[in-house]
Amino acid sequence: QVQLVESGGGLVQVGGSLRLSCAASGRPFSNLVMGWFRQSPGKEREFVDAIILSSGSTYYGDSVKGRVTISGDNAKNTMYLQMNSLTPEDTAVYVCAAATAPGPPLQMQYTYGYWGQGTQVTVSS
Repeated sequence: QVQLVESGGGLVQVGGSLRLSCAASGRPFSNLVMGWFRQSPGKEREFVDAIILSSGSTYYGDSVKGRVTISGDNAKNTMYLQMNSLTPEDTAVYVCAAATAPGPPLQMQYTYGYWGQGTQVTVSS
């Protein structure tokens, strides 16, 4: 099994920044894809972004493009989400997902076989 642990959530003011992390462990990985989804009350789970750790290729959802940057450390099996210019619409539980045999489409939940417990991000004025 693969275990995913998120960290870095919290409460920030409008216009502020946060950096989230997700670390994968459990067994050796040869080609790991990792992504972020977010969940707000009354809304469907939404794709944020994803990264293929071995190549560094990144993919962004339309709702956050231009305001967030995803990066990864292949040696540590860890990805990071830098979020800037935050608004109350970004308030959600951010959940890390991973696939050990990646395939398209990366924005779809069924692509991923492993999920973390989530970390809360709250943006307030």
